[in-house]
Amino acid sequence: MPLPALIAIILVIQVALGIAPKADRMTWAMENAPTWIGLVILGFTHKRFPLSRFCLHLFVLHSIILAVGGHYTYAKVPFGEWMKDWFGFTRNHYDRIGHFAQGFIPAVFGRELLLRTSPLQRGKWLAFLVVSVCLAFSACYEFIEWWTALATGDAATDFLGTQGDVWDTQMDMFMALIGATGAMLFVARWHDRSLEKLK
Repeated sequence: MPLPALIAIILVIQVALGIAPKADRMTWAMENAPTWIGLVILGFTHKRFPLSRFCLHLFVLHSIILAVGGHYTYAKVPFGEWMKDWFGFTRNHYDRIGHFAQGFIPAVFGRELLLRTSPLQRGKWLAFLVVSVCLAFSACYEFIEWWTALATGDAATDFLGTQGDVWDTQMDMFMALIGATGAMLFVARWHDRSLEKLK
């Protein structure tokens, strides 16, 4: 799918889920900010550094995950409620999907960036570095959640989405680690084929 069509999909979803979000407007904005930042970066770089189709499709997928979480708040996304019923969970686990994606999708972006701009070659060191950076990014995101809670108090409850889980921060980082590791193990070949089409 061409880049304009992918951007159109993102914008339509942003508008549709942003008209009357069930979350408060601040939570909605904070959850969707990564998508907006990504669109700005894409706008400035796509001509001189076009991303592979694989990366672009993952960007659309990630934007959908964020938009849905921002619309409902992660603790109240219907899909997470359905999972509670299906699997007998005690909480809404949609945020786990979000944090898995927070590791998986940036890992592919990081892999592409390093392969195209650094001397690193495909192999264990590339995978180790990508996973390490994704885990560090996930930890930094938890800092942002912490600072938001300190700055806004109870207003940050929906953004944090801990649902009373004392291990939520650690599980969020662990899911990002699993996502990044899974990306390196299972989609590297698909990514390589998409990179070949850029040449």
